[in-house]
Amino acid sequence: MKRTGNLYLKIAAPDNLRLAFCKAARGKQDRVEVMTFRNHFEPNIMALRQEILDQRVKLGDYRFFYVHDPKKRLICAACFRERVLHHAIMNVCEQTLDAYAIFDSYACRKGKGGRKAISRAEMFSGRFLWYLKLDIAKYFNSIDHEILMRQLERRFKDRDLLDLFRSILNTYATQPGKGVPIGNLFSQHMANFYLGRLDHWTKEVRSIRGYVRYMDDFVLWGADRKMLKEELSGIEHWLHEHLRLKLNPKIQLNRCARGMPFLGYFIYPGKIRLSSSSRKRFIRKFRNHEKAFLTGEWTEDTLSVHVTPLVEFTRSAESAGFRTNVISRFGSVDHQTSGFSPKARTA
Repeated sequence: MKRTGNLYLKIAAPDNLRLAFCKAARGKQDRVEVMTFRNHFEPNIMALRQEILDQRVKLGDYRFFYVHDPKKRLICAACFRERVLHHAIMNVCEQTLDAYAIFDSYACRKGKGGRKAISRAEMFSGRFLWYLKLDIAKYFNSIDHEILMRQLERRFKDRDLLDLFRSILNTYATQPGKGVPIGNLFSQHMANFYLGRLDHWTKEVRSIRGYVRYMDDFVLWGADRKMLKEELSGIEHWLHEHLRLKLNPKIQLNRCARGMPFLGYFIYPGKIRLSSSSRKRFIRKFRNHEKAFLTGEWTEDTLSVHVTPLVEFTRSAESAGFRTNVISRFGSVDHQTSGFSPKARTA
């Protein structure tokens, strides 16, 4: 197995750090921490570069808050300077992590994403009669640091880089040696990489033809219920033995024709619908976004930035009528991103 080396100095390269700043600041240009960094841009870039080279990067400056989307989650947001570092690391290391991924892993990968995962799931639902949908219980909180480091050591040679990985992991734990924070770019990539071993085992050892994973949500398809129940038993044992993980007890094993809940959608052979929770969330968020605009909290450009991904999420499903109805009832400005004819702005 070939490992990648000579990456640490590339992370500290000034041009890489400048690019990392641009990525970390995207969509956040008006935030105080971004403007503060930008006001002394080159000195801040050079200071971060020197800290990386001296292996004394300041880490662990986190801000914690809860979100309810759709369930309650504790978000751990790194300070802006650390987010620049995370982007700098991924600019250099993402290609190596991606090279290990199988085709049907869809999170945190360029050219993949939720929409393609949904499309692939629809295709498999049309080819097979049964599905087995699984996810990991308290996934981010359960990732074992030592197991993750051993996996990273199999992909990367640089000792300085591996030490930096370990230092970042050591800034957070839900229990000794376990857990990565939800809300950081570095954590997202590490969490996706951690389950790569499951992907390879499922495809190469178990020879499962129908398989899709998006972070810790994954689905197997098969010709009959018995076969999938046998795979379930094997997966439970393998996850505990090799990754120290447990499955969420809400296991779903059913016929594809009855529909499968996945990533906020219901997937049928040849058809995708929004789940009821996604419909409610769309209405709630759309109304809240419009309220922020009408009260002067947001400009029309800010409103558009938030509405665009909200509308795009619904496009993977048969939801044109639903979108039209919601935008017609609650929209106060022209929503060009919705794909509908512009409507007159209300007074």
